[in-house]
Formats: sequence, C-alpha cells, structure tokens
Amino acid sequence: MSKQPHPLEPGEPATAVNPSPQAHSTIDESRKWGILSAIGISLFLSSVDGSIVNVALPTLLQALNTSFATVQWVVLSYLLGVTVLMIGVGRLADLVGKKQIFTSGLILFVLGSVLCGLAPNVYWLIGFRFVQSIGAAMMLALGVAIVTETWPDHERGKAIGATGGIISFGVVAGPALGGFILEGLGWRWIFMVNLPIGLVALWMVLRYVPSLRPRGVRERFDFLGAGLLAAGLLTFTLSLTLGQEIGFTALPAVGLFLLSMVLLPLFVWTELRVDHPMLDLSIFRSSGFGLNLFNGLLTFVAIAGVVFLLPFFLELVVGLSQRNVGLAMSVVPVLLAIVAPLSGTLSDRLGTRPVTVVGLGLILFGYLGLTTLSVETTALGYIVHMIPIGLGMATFQSPNNSAIMGAIPRSRLGVVSGILSTTRTMGQTIGIAVLGTFFSFRLHAYTTPTTSIEAAAPQQIVEAMHDQMLLVAAMIAVGFVLAVREWMKERSNA
Repeated sequence: MSKQPHPLEPGEPATAVNPSPQAHSTIDESRKWGILSAIGISLFLSSVDGSIVNVALPTLLQALNTSFATVQWVVLSYLLGVTVLMIGVGRLADLVGKKQIFTSGLILFVLGSVLCGLAPNVYWLIGFRFVQSIGAAMMLALGVAIVTETWPDHERGKAIGATGGIISFGVVAGPALGGFILEGLGWRWIFMVNLPIGLVALWMVLRYVPSLRPRGVRERFDFLGAGLLAAGLLTFTLSLTLGQEIGFTALPAVGLFLLSMVLLPLFVWTELRVDHPMLDLSIFRSSGFGLNLFNGLLTFVAIAGVVFLLPFFLELVVGLSQRNVGLAMSVVPVLLAIVAPLSGTLSDRLGTRPVTVVGLGLILFGYLGLTTLSVETTALGYIVHMIPIGLGMATFQSPNNSAIMGAIPRSRLGVVSGILSTTRTMGQTIGIAVLGTFFSFRLHAYTTPTTSIEAAAPQQIVEAMHDQMLLVAAMIAVGFVLAVREWMKERSNA
C-alpha cells in the first residue's frame, strides 16, 4: 500500500518522497483548525468575488453606460492579474515569509474591493479590479502552502481537501449572493461586502497563523525570471482571450502567441543559469510531480471547456429558465464541497495515487456519459449525468494537490502552491478558448458557417456537444492511462 509523501527538507532532492507521519515540530497542532478557518475565509472571499462579478455583468453594462466588450475587462483584468502574479508572489513568500505576504494580500484585496465599490466609471473599476487581483494572487498562491506547512503530514490530504471544498462552496454561493445583493442593495455592494468579511479574516490570520519565516534562506529574488514568466503568461493568456473575440488567426492573437513562445523558453533558459532561480526546475525531475501537475491542468481544461457550454444546452435544448440553469449548474461545485475533504482524508490513509486514479476514472466515465445527452434529456437526467464528473473531480483534486505539495522541499512550498493555483486559472482559460473554438467549428459543420448557437436547432447543438465530449474524454483518457502506469511503477518499486 502506498503511503503519503512528506514535504522534503531544504537541500533534499525532489525525487525523494519517503513517507513520514510526523507532524511539523515547530507548529502548535492545537491551532490547526484556527489556521484552516482563517485561510478558508480568505480563500472563500476570492472565490465568491469571481462568480459574483460574472452575475453582475449585465447590471454593470447598464449602470456604467458602457459596451459589452469593455465590461468584459472587469472580469478579464482580475483573471489576468491573478494568473500572471501567483507564481512570482509564491516565490517571494518563500524568501520573506508566507504570513507577511498572505496578510498583505488580504489587506490589498479588501482595499481593492472598497475602491471597486467607489469606482466612478467602468475604466476606474477595471483598474481597481487589477488592484484587487494582486491581493487575490497573494492569497491564492499561498493558501495551500500555509495549510501544508502548518498541518501534520499525515492529515495534509484532509486539510487541503477542506480548502478545496471551501473554494467550491464560494463558487456555488457567489451567484446566489450576487443576485440577492444586486436586487436589494445595488452593484457597488457586491464589492463592499468584502470589507466586513475581510476584516474578520484579517483578525483570524493575525491571531492564528504563525509567522512561517524561512529559516536559513540567503537567496535573492530573481527579478529577471519573474519578469520573463509574467510577460510570457500575460502574452499567452491575452492571445487566447483575444483569439476568442477576433479569431485565432488574427494578427494580434498570432503575434501575442508567438511572443509568448519566445518569452517562456527564454524564462526556462534563464532559470537554468542563475544562482537563485525563481523556479527551481529540478523539482520537475520527479515524474510523479510533473504528471500530477499535468493531470490537474487537464481536468481544469476539461471542466472549463464543458461548463461554459452546458448553460446553452440547459436553456436552448432542455428549456430551463436562467434561475434553474444556475441551480442545475451547482451540482459539480456542491459535490466538490462535500466530497473533497472526504477524499483528502481517504488519501491520507491509502496514499494519493490510488485515489487519484479512481477520481480520473470517474471523470472519464462521466464525460463519456455526456455523449448520451439528447434533445429528450430532462433537468433530472442532466443532473444524473453530471454526478460522476462531480464525484470524480472531488475524488481527484484533493489527493492530487496533496501529492504535489508533499513531493517538494519546504523551502519551495510558496512557489509550487503558486504553480498549482496557476494551473487552475490557466486551465480554465485554455479550456474556454480552445474547446470553445472546437465546439463552434463542430456546430458550423452541422449547420452553416454563420449560424449562431442561438439560431441552431436543438439536435444540431447536441451533435456538436457529443463531439466536444468525445474530445474531452480522450484528453482525460491520456491522463488516466499515464496515472495508472505511474501507480504500477510505484507499486513495483515499493
């Protein structure tokens, strides 16, 4: 039976993953639930904020007297800021202290929220959302790292699963809270509500989270590497975002993509040659570590590329109202919130690999099941089809994240936590852009090149969706086969 790997001490090679149930001796274990609560409330804030703003876009369009293309940047500026900054601030926290960076991020997030609530026009709102994203990046990059470092090794899966459940609950609660606030108080309060909750979270962080200052670290921050990585991620993300709007063959989208393909390899070349790289590439020497990151990215690409499509299916094919579409779409996040902590606890006992393999198998089964959706599918039928995917994501994510955080030196927890969070946002961006384009291509194959999804017949939408689900299932099948192969290798080496 495989055991849970523990975080390595500084200087220990990344391929060493010998198990140890021993808790961290420098942490008072009696405070672990206070720490988890403090981090959980902070992460809940950031997850709620994203989904609340998405719901508010139609209101913002009218209230700020702006265009749809402009108001989209209220969401995009936040997403781009978080994606670009998380790895860099994670590395900075490894050098100066995780609590300091996390606390600063929480303060900046709350300040940015207040400024958003006071924004006089859409352009100020976009700018303040970027301020907010800097604070969110500092929190999201370090939440898992702080939990990993402060909880006992043999309970790491449970703790990481709980943080994942909290984030999922925030995603579910966001639209409901957003609708209530928009109707009763107005759009400015979707940002202002972060102030009282943020102050409670700040008090708890200051009270319960230990300083977590690095010991014996005499390294300099790699500004060149951080700049190259940020620029590479920014140009890549922008190329996907603009590609959705103006076409992937348009000159701006192609130019940004090619520039990212120069900047990202240049970043790798730089990191291999500096004394204190921002990202220690030696951590990728462990095949299990790289595979876990790859499979995590795959699952986020898949779920994002499917979830953006399902509201159209539920509204245009099944015939649900917008309110009921939101309720039906909450199935996966609710299952994540409930099952993720249980999955993490199970992986603490059985080891991470077998649980992740089961999770990937459920996800694969679920996406294959979606190829049986039809024009006769009811709302209940849709929910039944989505249950395996929700259970699979919940079963997979907690042990996969635990395995990633457990296979690295403690001096790199911040930067790898940032990488982990970046795979989530980047996966969502890639999934919506690439799989969205694929769906449009298949829909036009069944209709005409100019037919919109609203004008397509229900049967044509379903046929294009079947092609989409087969592609997603094929992607997950690759990850599943690789995970089974790695599991067999680990069992033979045990």
